[in-house]
Amino acid sequence: MAPWPELGDAQPNPSKYLEGASSQQPITPDKSKETNKNNTEVPVTKFELLPTYSTATLIEEPTELDDPWNLPTLQDSGIKWSERDTKGKTLCVFQGIGRLILLLGFLYFFVCSLDVLSSAFQLVGGKMAGQFFSNSSIMSNPLLGLVIGVLVTVFVQSSSTSTSIIVSMVASSLLTVRAAIPIIMGANIGTSITNTIVALMQVGDRREFRRAFAGATVHDFFNWLSVLVLLPVEVATHYLEVVTQLIVESFHFKNGEDAPDLLKVITKPFTKLIVQLDKKVISQIAMNDETAKNKSLVKIWCRTFTNMTQMNVTVPSTANCTSPSLCWTDGIQTWTMKNVTYKENIAKCQHIFVNFHLPDLAVGIILLIISLLVLCGCLIMIVKILGSVLKGQVATVIKKTINTDFPFPFAWLTGYLAILVGAGMTFIVQSSSVFTSALTPLIGIGVITIERAYPLTLGSNIGTTTTAILAALASPGNTLRSSLQIALCHFFFNISGILLWYPIPFTRLPIRMAKGLGNISAKYRWFAVFYLIIFFFLIPLTVFGLSLAGWPVLVGVGVPVVFIIILVLCLRLLQSRCPRVLPKKLQNWNFLPLCMHSLKPWDAVISKFTGCFQMPCCCCCRVCCRVCCLLCGCPKCCRCSKCCQDLEEGQESQGVPVKAPETFDNITISREAQGEVRAPDSKTECTAL
Repeated sequence: MAPWPELGDAQPNPSKYLEGASSQQPITPDKSKETNKNNTEVPVTKFELLPTYSTATLIEEPTELDDPWNLPTLQDSGIKWSERDTKGKTLCVFQGIGRLILLLGFLYFFVCSLDVLSSAFQLVGGKMAGQFFSNSSIMSNPLLGLVIGVLVTVFVQSSSTSTSIIVSMVASSLLTVRAAIPIIMGANIGTSITNTIVALMQVGDRREFRRAFAGATVHDFFNWLSVLVLLPVEVATHYLEVVTQLIVESFHFKNGEDAPDLLKVITKPFTKLIVQLDKKVISQIAMNDETAKNKSLVKIWCRTFTNMTQMNVTVPSTANCTSPSLCWTDGIQTWTMKNVTYKENIAKCQHIFVNFHLPDLAVGIILLIISLLVLCGCLIMIVKILGSVLKGQVATVIKKTINTDFPFPFAWLTGYLAILVGAGMTFIVQSSSVFTSALTPLIGIGVITIERAYPLTLGSNIGTTTTAILAALASPGNTLRSSLQIALCHFFFNISGILLWYPIPFTRLPIRMAKGLGNISAKYRWFAVFYLIIFFFLIPLTVFGLSLAGWPVLVGVGVPVVFIIILVLCLRLLQSRCPRVLPKKLQNWNFLPLCMHSLKPWDAVISKFTGCFQMPCCCCCRVCCRVCCLLCGCPKCCRCSKCCQDLEEGQESQGVPVKAPETFDNITISREAQGEVRAPDSKTECTAL
């Protein structure tokens, strides 16, 4: 709805509402009132209010604004089940089955695209991630280890891969458990970028994007806040190292079977037809293996035969012989007998890129583009199918089942049950990224609230650590102890974070911070991309560069920045809670330039640069929507048609609506108030008169 026009100095005509005031001449009194006329020198004018034009109702009382975080009502616009005939009921059943099959199919390709996306990131940045770990001398800096964990996990899009690298380095004595704990914390942060990227796919609808982005970033804020509190505690006390070491030494663990791999059993037959990677190359680079730097991550040979045979080889002298009995000379050279491993390639892998011989970067970029397109398309279709299915009674039942608390006095147990459900679901799908990414569109369309998604996300953090513990128990004997201790460190770190930010409702800061970021990102949607770049790339890279320069540089730059951030937060808290204790100038941010306390100037700059791409995009959207609507016969069914409406939605102003009386219905005055001064035609003049 467009804002009400400002009416300026226009005044209502009192003659419209007061009878007898429109004429300049006094009203002639009746004969019965002649005595009053003789007693008074001034003639009496009779006023009579017309109640139908009372000005008491001109201004509406401001209505209470709807909470944007309330779940939308998904009303069923179709025919009720009771009103359908037998043919209609049969058709409805088949439509439901077809939608369920389509939903499962798109969900399958959605999970597969996440797997391919992880492979693409490993091809693009896997070797760089391995080089981050190769310099073990700088890993003793806990802050540097934290940002390395963030960057490596962002590059490879898999906390399991980064954790396996850390386990290999600890088992090889290249890294201590104490130095590995900050890297585990960073990996916990880096793995939360996946569902944040998924939330960007719902940017077309402001309301859905507000909820989806907040539901995704609640995971980010939990991890960041946990690290800000627990990393200094760990550096000072080493409690995670001590507790996990006691557990490992107290129990005699034995090698077991491999950890359950339920989801990959379904997705691996398809994803291995696209690309297969040799992930050992990244670990070998991290362990300073020079031969691995020239190897390709794309696996070429899937079946090989390794044979060990004894061969006669020459050695420089008898001191290099394997045994004195196996050493002889022929007068010119010294010979000995050694075991030589011979590897023979038998069969090539059956994937698309096996015979292309492209560099890893080219294959990674191709897979990155394809996986993002498939991810976006599957997510849009999943949201559309869920929007058509979750209506009426179905939506009511699902909302009540997921979002309703237990009856008093057991309401507090609901969140902890949600944590267990999140841990169990993550254990089944074997990936916290897959679970939280599948949860994000449900939050966006309004099926799950942010308050319920928060404990589910915390449960997914625990679920992925239990998977790591089972995988550690299946490790070989030389890596069992180190891998188990690191997995337990990851587990107790997440447990400590939950104890900090969940049991007491007041301490659930990630929910409030995610909602605040969701409101900002819904109003300025470019800010979501800005958030991703700043928090997952620029800040870790900046800290990494300053750490390489040495502690004095890091402290000299970091301490003033941290001091300013703390000062701003304290000042903001005082402004919102008790502004009277502050000087009048500090009670708001108006003393700063507008660009330092508002995003409006930045939004104008970004809109100016992106304005040239706006109209062609909208034209393309209109063409696509027109074709789509011609095919389905529904003029308002297209999701993409909302992008043009959002351009006008952002221009709406919030204020008290004013009912304009008939006097203000002059079209010419309204246009002048809006700056649209036009020459009135004859029709307008007649209407105004």
